[in-house]
Amino acid sequence: MQLYIYTVTAVFGLCIGSFLNVVIYRLPKGTFFANARSLCPSCGRQLSWFDLIPVFSWLALRGQCRTCKANISPRYLIVELSAAGLAVGSLWRFGYTALSPLAFGALAILLAVALIDLDTMEIPDALVIALTPLAIAAIWAQPDVSWLSRVIGFFAVSLPMLGLTKLTDVWMGKEAFGGGDVKLIAVCGFLLGWQCVLAAMFIAILTGGGLSVYLLASGKSQRGAHIPFGPHLCFGVAAALFWGRQAIDLYLGLFGI
Repeated sequence: MQLYIYTVTAVFGLCIGSFLNVVIYRLPKGTFFANARSLCPSCGRQLSWFDLIPVFSWLALRGQCRTCKANISPRYLIVELSAAGLAVGSLWRFGYTALSPLAFGALAILLAVALIDLDTMEIPDALVIALTPLAIAAIWAQPDVSWLSRVIGFFAVSLPMLGLTKLTDVWMGKEAFGGGDVKLIAVCGFLLGWQCVLAAMFIAILTGGGLSVYLLASGKSQRGAHIPFGPHLCFGVAAALFWGRQAIDLYLGLFGI
């Protein structure tokens, strides 16, 4: 029975991942994803239903369009598998509780945010808005995080980020963070509470800083070049959602607190 439930959850995750691929491709272009059929971006052929089966279609077509043989990015496959992993991971971590589907919904949105920001250097307001009702629903799904903690979490990271962004814009002529980053971490702060959002930001700075150092050291980037911070925020929030409290308890335990 357990295996059956996890299998169904994985299949559901694959379907959501297929939908996320559409959102990631169309939302930055301003195309409403529910109004048009899927097309091959190379030859424009309308895709049949059997070309849209998650994972299977990509593998059956060997990563190529059925008509023009243009390569289909393996990222479509990766997104579908990642969504399935997030669905199963949410069920494994939070069990048969209301927090499980809520966590998966939030993680699915964060996956779309991360990839769109990676592609365009922008975080769509529509996805931040979509995340908001899930953050509000977390009040009931995760009652052990207090109202006060959520309200503080909304401002705990977003306000310093906003202040730093304004200062760097005045002093250096460029913003440290984009407006989408600030809005995203504000909503995620309400979702997580102040302690876990601080952990999320710490992880984001750690991974973002590590990547920047690597890119500079390898000559793949120049000093002052802008890299999207959204993917690191999304990773930090995901990590904090799963293990934030455990990480905080472990850290405080090192000091006997």
